[in-house]
Amino acid sequence: MRKHEYYTNVNSKVFKHVYRYLHKKRGLKLGFDIPVNVFGPGLRINHYGLLIVNSNAKIGANCDIHQGVNIGQNHAHHDVPIIGDNVWIGPGAKLFGGIHIADGISIGANAVVNKSFTEENITIAGVPAKKIKEAPSTRDRKRAVQQQI
Repeated sequence: MRKHEYYTNVNSKVFKHVYRYLHKKRGLKLGFDIPVNVFGPGLRINHYGLLIVNSNAKIGANCDIHQGVNIGQNHAHHDVPIIGDNVWIGPGAKLFGGIHIADGISIGANAVVNKSFTEENITIAGVPAKKIKEAPSTRDRKRAVQQQI
């Protein structure tokens, strides 16, 4: 996927088409529909399986995403989600509409997120999603992992 993005961005005539073909083929095999230039660097897909992302969505760096996630527009409006950096999206979560998700948010499994959450480092879950608890910041999580080693 990254090579497809690179060759699309540098406008390489030959390699762009080769990697587009490989990207589509791999996406069909693994169940992904992820357009280029949507995710920032550091995307982590934990399991293969259905994963649908609207081509106009913007997702920040270091997104950790699970299977069964749908990120798209609301049928009534053409607005799409804008998701910050270091966001964890649990299995089966649905994010739709013109919402903004702040940095460091964890989204629970099967959550339906249809409104914005601008407070950083929280956990949200439920149908519809609501704040469940404060979450440690990314810096605090890294420090805890380093202390365990």
